[in-house]
Amino acid sequence: MTDVAEPRNRGAESTREVIVETALRLFRERGFDATTMRAIAAEAGVSVGNAYYYFEGKEALIQAYYDRAQAEHEAACREFLATEESFAARLSGVLREWVRVSEPYHEFAVKFFKHAAEPTNPLSPFSEQSSPAREASIDIYRQVVEGSRDRMNAELREELPELLWLLSMGMVLFWVHDTSPGCQRTYRLIDVTVPLVDRLVGLSHLPGLRGITKDFIAAVHELRA
Repeated sequence: MTDVAEPRNRGAESTREVIVETALRLFRERGFDATTMRAIAAEAGVSVGNAYYYFEGKEALIQAYYDRAQAEHEAACREFLATEESFAARLSGVLREWVRVSEPYHEFAVKFFKHAAEPTNPLSPFSEQSSPAREASIDIYRQVVEGSRDRMNAELREELPELLWLLSMGMVLFWVHDTSPGCQRTYRLIDVTVPLVDRLVGLSHLPGLRGITKDFIAAVHELRA
C-alpha cells in the first residue's frame, strides 16, 4: 500500500506546485484581478475542475504563496539561529533573510499589495485566513528572542515576538515601495533600525525604565483587546 501511495502523493504535490507556479506567473504578468482560475488551469495544463480540486479559488493560491514564502524564510534562518546568540544579530539576520528570499516575488508583491493592504480582505496578513502563515512568522521571531542571551525585561520578552513581527510588517511596506537596486534601501532600513530596537530592549530591564516598560506592555494589551 505504501509503495503505491507515495508516488501518487508525489504526483499530486507536483501538480499542486505547477498550479501555484503558474498562478504566480500570471498574477505578475496580468495582475490578480485579471487572472482567472480558467486561465491558470489552461496555462498549467490541467482541467478547471482539477485546479479547483487543489485550490478553492485565487485567494487559496495566494495563501499557498504565503505558506511557501514562510517556509523558505524559516529554512534560510535555521542555520544562523542555531548558532548566533546576540539579539541584534539574530533580528538583523532574520529581517535580511526575508528580503533576500522574497526578492523573486518583489514585482508580484508591488502589483498585489493593494489587495493585502485592505483590512477586510482575506488576503491581508492580519486576516483569519492568513493566521497559519502569520503564526509561523511570529514563531520565527519567538526563536529570535528565546535564543538570545541578551538581558531584557521578562514581561517584554513574552510580548516581543509579536511586536517584532509587527516591525517586520512595516519593513514589508517599505520594501514594496523600494525601487532601489537590489532593494538596498530596505537593507539600510534594517541596518539603522535594529540597533535602535536592540538598545531599547536592552534598557528594558534597568530599574529606572521598568515602569515605562510596564506601561508600554499595558498599552499593547489594551490595543490588542
